[in-house]
Amino acid sequence: MRTPILAGNWKMFKTIQEARQFAREARAGATADGVQKVICAPFTALSALAEELQGSQIALGAQNMHFAEQGAYTGEISPAMLVEIGVKYVILGHSERRQYFNETDESVNQKVHAAIKHGLVPIICVGESLEQREAGETEAVVRRQTEAALSGLEASQVRDVIIAYEPIWAIGTGKSSSAEEANETIAIIRQVIAAFFGHQTAEQVRIQYGGSVKPENIESYMAQPDIDGALVGGASLVADSFLQLVAGAAQK
Repeated sequence: MRTPILAGNWKMFKTIQEARQFAREARAGATADGVQKVICAPFTALSALAEELQGSQIALGAQNMHFAEQGAYTGEISPAMLVEIGVKYVILGHSERRQYFNETDESVNQKVHAAIKHGLVPIICVGESLEQREAGETEAVVRRQTEAALSGLEASQVRDVIIAYEPIWAIGTGKSSSAEEANETIAIIRQVIAAFFGHQTAEQVRIQYGGSVKPENIESYMAQPDIDGALVGGASLVADSFLQLVAGAAQK
């Protein structure tokens, strides 16, 4: 049985004080059993959140990292730096990183290897653009991205990886893939994992859906057999909304 995981991606929102206030409001209410809870915050807020969330059921995640342990990479953050302040999860390959910062399948794969080496759980994002969807390329795109991201890993490493299927056209647009359509694509991702790492491994990997998920629609996604949680943007920025999302994910 796969444990659902609800992860909030704050993107470039919240000052340190705003993050602290959120944590104080959310930690007391985040007691729903049977679902893992993660907040992926900006780098500047991570240390403060590590303090505020200590002893709570909410784990800490970052939104990106470099694949090198150290070096002349101005403006970058290494996996060792994240681990030192208590980060457990890291989002890798988000479509905004691919679109605005020229990340590639190859660089995402390097980061996945680095995350696992340092004991971080990667949340690997895959998903197609509207143009690719309308051209009937959804399956080919998610297959390519999934294969590339997991290249060179052992089955024992893949079991703990999290995949987030986020159709680009649904991120922050108010549009969302139907629960049934999302489940179909996520089932394809699981088939890719099975083909390379075996059926047992594929059944253990948790695959989230992301793209305009809200408290009002999360239960419809969680009712699908292959959807194991959600990676949520805007709806995770308010503590009450985040807790409603957690409650919806717990219905799995």
